[in-house]
Amino acid sequence: MTLAAHRSIGHLSGTFVTKTIKAERYYYFQYSDPGGAVRQNYVGKKRAVLDRLVRRFKTERALVQPDLLRIRRLCAQLRIGGALITDGASARVLRALADGGVFALQGVLVGTHAFTVLGNLLGVRWHHAALKTHDTDLASDQTLTIAVPHLSTDIPKILDGLQMGFLPVPAFNLKAASTSFKVRGHALRLDMLTPGHSANPKKSVHIPRFNVAAYPLPYLDYLIEYPEQGAVLGGGGLLVNVPSPARFALHKMIVSRERSVMTHDKIAKDLHQAAQLIEVLAEERPGDIDMAWEALVARGPAWVRKCQAAWQMISKRRPDLTRYSKIFRHR
Repeated sequence: MTLAAHRSIGHLSGTFVTKTIKAERYYYFQYSDPGGAVRQNYVGKKRAVLDRLVRRFKTERALVQPDLLRIRRLCAQLRIGGALITDGASARVLRALADGGVFALQGVLVGTHAFTVLGNLLGVRWHHAALKTHDTDLASDQTLTIAVPHLSTDIPKILDGLQMGFLPVPAFNLKAASTSFKVRGHALRLDMLTPGHSANPKKSVHIPRFNVAAYPLPYLDYLIEYPEQGAVLGGGGLLVNVPSPARFALHKMIVSRERSVMTHDKIAKDLHQAAQLIEVLAEERPGDIDMAWEALVARGPAWVRKCQAAWQMISKRRPDLTRYSKIFRHR
């Protein structure tokens, strides 16, 4: 977290080089793209202001290297100790999004990759069956909730820069903008989501600061209202925003009641993840569940009924958890 807070020019992957053209010297920034090709971006004619920038880069690069080494060693130790690891391809995508400023601009990682991060956040190891996925789900409000001066990034450009073959997935309605990107011939996928009053496949919502469209989903505003920060372990470590563990659990319970009966596997996965979280939180962080439940109750009786119905299903599958049933009484 400290490293992310002190992110500076010294974190850039690459170096400054000079070229002499017609007796004049010019600065270029040289780096390797994901395909391994060396690229050079023109910076400007060599002059005092750029000389200071290059000196600052070299100074900050030297300062950041020990921190990066410590993080790599810590991640290696956590892997050996049994921490939950995000697969390499997904971790690469998440790092690119983080480096592109997506999480600094309030993007929130949701879905199973977030569940993995929550396991590390809580210091527990989930059952492997609850972690299988190649999808990366990223959620965001349509507007920032803090005042910032025209900050933005470009998710399609970030994905294109990875050179992994990401392509927009055509929407069902050809007039609607794509809200998903997928690698052809591979299960790797990124879905953009945003809060909505109802799921409408005919209408996507443009998120200007990400230059991308997102699919509106009900109940998502509750999930991402108060995110926390957690670490993704895979290809090193990086900091992302994830939902609070308690809200993640209750949201999974509600979503399980919204799914079609034909999606039995997804319903089972929702309930399994919710049950594991409730079991840990009820013992270690019961106050978190209390606050998440109060926030859910405040949203109306329909929310309460769905959550209680899901808990009944969990209790049938996990009779050992019935001792926590009092949590879900409408107080």
